Amino acid sequence: MFKFASLLMTPAAKYLMLAFAVLFPFFAANEYQVYVMATAFVWAIAVYGLNIITGFCGQLNLAHGGFFAIGAYTLGLLTADFGWSFWPAFLGALVMTAVLGFLVGIVSLRLKEHYFAIFTLCVGFIIYLLIDKWEELTHGAIGVRDIAAPYGFGLVDFTETTPFYYLVLVFLVFAIWFMGRLSKSLLGRTFIAIRNGDELAQSLGINLMRNKVLAFVLSTTYAGLAGALYAGMVRFIGPEEANVQHTFDMITYLLVGGIGTIMGPLLGTIGLVWITQSLQFLEEYRMIIFGPLLVLLVIFFPRGITGSFLTWMHRKSQALAPAKKRQESKVATAQNREAESNA
Repeated sequence: MFKFASLLMTPAAKYLMLAFAVLFPFFAANEYQVYVMATAFVWAIAVYGLNIITGFCGQLNLAHGGFFAIGAYTLGLLTADFGWSFWPAFLGALVMTAVLGFLVGIVSLRLKEHYFAIFTLCVGFIIYLLIDKWEELTHGAIGVRDIAAPYGFGLVDFTETTPFYYLVLVFLVFAIWFMGRLSKSLLGRTFIAIRNGDELAQSLGINLMRNKVLAFVLSTTYAGLAGALYAGMVRFIGPEEANVQHTFDMITYLLVGGIGTIMGPLLGTIGLVWITQSLQFLEEYRMIIFGPLLVLLVIFFPRGITGSFLTWMHRKSQALAPAKKRQESKVATAQNREAESNA
């Protein structure tokens, strides 16, 4: 069992998962399944952004869904109302969420723990109200229609589901790659030091404010990227995209998959998105079903699926270490005796 579990963390397993994602449209039962998987990939990108500020840096951002909506609305308004093509508008959405993330971070990250969470929750509500009520800009409840799809320079038609699926997959692979590089970098270790305690981080000479704001900007940029892709995929958005419920959904995906891990956001998002789609007929009872399941998950798997799995592997390796040392000692003793007898 332990050997099988170890295989799941090898580069070969990651390439196998990538191959599965590449081949998925070929064995999917219908186009709708490809669309659902593409949607899951989009949300996974946003959850990876939440993982930076919450999983790595330890700051619970409850406005993350709002920045997702800002990315979607920036792209939607620039293409539908101002006549921009998709890719310039896409870059505009990234810049907008990064700049707003910087401004909100400068103000909010002076607060600590639950005060920061409450502040960002208020920011999320403000974003929703602005999108819903500022009809001259956002069109209010009518929403934004006729959003431009990505253009493939005459090579690919991204208005089709399968090509767009592969486009999202490319961005998802880049998001995971960047997350992996970040986790092993000095900057990533700096974020983790901040998560372990401000006093500890300061004692190591870490500039708290600068690094927290940087983590927040990276997080909101991820959210904006996901929101822009979502707008280009559905091509119609409304105030519902800024609903604070989306933030809590993403927190749930992160908790289920494993907070602060590399593969956790992906596994948690894909699993819950497919469960949600499969149980659409129970939409009215969603919180009744997911509430107790989340409580049980927190009790029995406090670090999520991936995090608990990694913890189990670590404990297993520690338990096997003494036996391995004893075996090595016996082999060394036998070799010494054999050498003495030969002498």
